[in-house]
Amino acid sequence: MTTLATAVFVLAGCSGGQDGSAPAVDSAPAASATTAPQKAAAAVRITKTDKGWQLMRNGSPCFIKGAGGDGSCELLAKLGGNSIRTWGAEGLRQQLDDAQRNDISVCVGIWLGHEGHGFSWSDPAQIAEQTKMVKEAVEQYRSHPAVLLWGLGNEMEGYEKGDNEVIWKAINDLAALVKKLDPDHPTMTVVAEIHGERVPSIHRLCPNIDIVGINSYGPAPTVPERYRAAGGTKPYIVTEFGPVGWWEIAKTEWGAPQEPSSTDKAAEYRRAYEGAVAANPEMCLGSYAFLWGNKQEGTATWFGMLLPDGSRLAAADLMSEIWTGKPPPNGCPVLESLTIDGPAELNPGALVQALLESRDPEGETIKVEWVLQSDSLAKGGGGAAEAVPPTFPDAIVKADRQHAEVRMPDAPGAYRLFAYLRDEQGGAAVGNVPLLVKGETKTDDGN
Repeated sequence: MTTLATAVFVLAGCSGGQDGSAPAVDSAPAASATTAPQKAAAAVRITKTDKGWQLMRNGSPCFIKGAGGDGSCELLAKLGGNSIRTWGAEGLRQQLDDAQRNDISVCVGIWLGHEGHGFSWSDPAQIAEQTKMVKEAVEQYRSHPAVLLWGLGNEMEGYEKGDNEVIWKAINDLAALVKKLDPDHPTMTVVAEIHGERVPSIHRLCPNIDIVGINSYGPAPTVPERYRAAGGTKPYIVTEFGPVGWWEIAKTEWGAPQEPSSTDKAAEYRRAYEGAVAANPEMCLGSYAFLWGNKQEGTATWFGMLLPDGSRLAAADLMSEIWTGKPPPNGCPVLESLTIDGPAELNPGALVQALLESRDPEGETIKVEWVLQSDSLAKGGGGAAEAVPPTFPDAIVKADRQHAEVRMPDAPGAYRLFAYLRDEQGGAAVGNVPLLVKGETKTDDGN
């Protein structure tokens, strides 16, 4: 993997040390030559001063400069980050060791059941099995020096009012268990936004939860005032933020969300961070940008801060500037526009002309990869796993850095044309345009 050519930044704060169904806990801590040397587990406390809430790690102030996901800890450290967030315990041993080698702390997520995925918070057998899983995870990893805190669940309250007392009482019981097993690391539970009764329910029914984790996208800048208005007094961490979600944005006539380019998304990360995190130092303990890595959610590129090959996108550079106070020395390519010459609703087999305008801040050569992919309009929820749609390599008839000629498939349906831009220093950009193949017979001219 090509990484940023820059000096390693000195980390201050939390150094030192994906979503889906309930993951399994690693069966054993396999020893190997690559296992990080073990140190004593860090003692993490939450204190309140005249300036507000403060996370302390081994007696030193710790402000979280983090990202959620399984991308490179080495790259995160080079960009100035100091913590990662996970959603489950599967593969956690390797992640903890990798984090420790790079002076990165870990917010250890423990996945809890979602009723929308078939879990019942009223079923004693399922609750017992879940409790056993939580106990095993904490016992296995509580002594690892990279552990920062325990994150119990992610959006398991659902998407309506979030007022199911059965769920919140059960989470409080789990938090009590975690505190008994490991009094040296705080507990947090993570909610889908803060509307409805989420905040009042946690404060009233979950005394064993120390921190409220808040996932927020489009409304992120207003988190501080909305949290206070809902009665929030516990410290919070913005556990997910980034571009406006696919569920929050304008759509085409056939229902395809219109995704901003990676260049445009960087401004949305800044807007969210400045409003939800920087504007409320009294209550906010830090944040985890989403997503440190990449995944199919909404589209192949909606939330990823990195491409599958590890190339970093503008969101990664933006967060580095926030974390360190200065931008990386070699910026990502800038995608200025990606357009289609003609209509986006086409007949089977039609020829599409795509036009791309881009530049590199340092004047380096940009390589462009064009990809046509099916576009599933049936989006999941709560980060649920989505099948990766097929691509159509033969559809790209001609292509260069500024143009692409694409022959649309014969099968009617929704598609997306992606342009992936890469420079010579591990920087990248990506954009796409949604297309629709109509269920009509093509004309002689292909339109």
